[in-house]
Amino acid sequence: MKKITYKIILSLLLIFTAACEKMVEGINDNPNDIIVSDVEERLFLTGAQLANVQLNCGHLNRISGMYSGQLIGYSSLYSNIYGFSLSTAESNSEWFDLYVGVLSNTKHIANNSSSQLLVGISKIIEGHALGTGASLFGDIPFSESGNPEISDPIFDSQIDVYAGAISLLDEGISALNSANSGSVAEDIYFGGDKANWIAAAYTLKARFYLHQKNYASAFTAAQNGISSASGDMKYKPPGAAGSGDRNLFWTILEGSRGGDIGNSDQGESYLIQMLDPTNALSRNNAKTDETARKGFYTIDSSGGSANTGILEMTQPQNMVTYFENQLILAECAARNGTMADGLPYLNAVRSWMNTGAHVNSNFQGEPYSYLAYDAADFASGGIENADGVDSKTAFLREVIEERYVSGFGMHMPYNDSRRLRKSDSNIAVPYILFDGPQSGPWPERMPYATTELNSNSNAPDEDPGIFVVTRVNQ
Repeated sequence: MKKITYKIILSLLLIFTAACEKMVEGINDNPNDIIVSDVEERLFLTGAQLANVQLNCGHLNRISGMYSGQLIGYSSLYSNIYGFSLSTAESNSEWFDLYVGVLSNTKHIANNSSSQLLVGISKIIEGHALGTGASLFGDIPFSESGNPEISDPIFDSQIDVYAGAISLLDEGISALNSANSGSVAEDIYFGGDKANWIAAAYTLKARFYLHQKNYASAFTAAQNGISSASGDMKYKPPGAAGSGDRNLFWTILEGSRGGDIGNSDQGESYLIQMLDPTNALSRNNAKTDETARKGFYTIDSSGGSANTGILEMTQPQNMVTYFENQLILAECAARNGTMADGLPYLNAVRSWMNTGAHVNSNFQGEPYSYLAYDAADFASGGIENADGVDSKTAFLREVIEERYVSGFGMHMPYNDSRRLRKSDSNIAVPYILFDGPQSGPWPERMPYATTELNSNSNAPDEDPGIFVVTRVNQ
């Protein structure tokens, strides 16, 4: 990784958001050595958050959607990617987002701000980004990253990076617990609401413990996680004309990649088949009507403006959510106890969806129903157990299936596939790709960025490939 300079940081912020134009006002020093000592630390926050959006919701997110049976790569570049031909260049942007866009900005805030509120927020963003990086790539630079004196940081073990990410989340929680309340206009997630940040940090801890199959710790963390949908961390694009701040799926279809990705118009993805009541793979039953969600998720690949559902121009994109937290509680409670222990958490998600809040206003008039499940539904012969497995297995299968469907647009389905296919294939969603490889091996990681492979002497001589299993997904 090249030595990170504030000049690069500033460039990123200028690209991402007009709000950060304030950063260059009054800076008249040597143009080759930009000085930031007089720049308020809070002005680095929006850039870090937007880079984190790109890392979690951008190009690699589209790829993980294709590799989990949710999206189809129809043509050009995405057709090749869908067929598992993935070059290291596809990770360049997200690698930059992680190490320059997020870590450089958050470390600057944490090291220079006297505000515990800003310090706490910055540490949570950093932990979020590093945990995402570990999940996508495996071993990555961590302990020596962000140090301007080290141009070639070592690659730390994926397990150690997860531990470091969780420690950063804990540090963020501690800082926020001691911080004064206040508003932060530059915080595009929560506006400086420390209670929302603390809850999101606990849900992220639960997520990263889940990735490592530490179900007891995941449950403990999730008990303090996001407790209502009003606390969801989302990217809420303003959609202003010419700003570029729009739903990232909308942007790719409305731009140069129109027609390259979708999930239905040239055939249905596994996800859409699951939502279709006429399909043999349908998850609709006497208590579940997915009509509205199918419409909301269906992508017209002809262009962004053709979509009014999950790809609408200003449709918020999920990052850390209430439903994720509840489904972690449901899975872990059942794994650590019985089906009955997990059932209230699953039903809490269904109750929320039964208000229509799982789709936008364009689809809330379409039919939907998510009635509460009871124990009989998971007993042999019940509506969620037609094949007569034990009730806990039937319940966990439904929880993972709901994570698969609800997690569309997140890395969740891809992460679950890698976590479960080898050790818990009886509850993993058995998706196949509509137009691509029909069976394994399935991708286990994203490739390292070309830029890192070429510039860091401590990087592998060459990328190991997308089918190499990471340490936590053995």
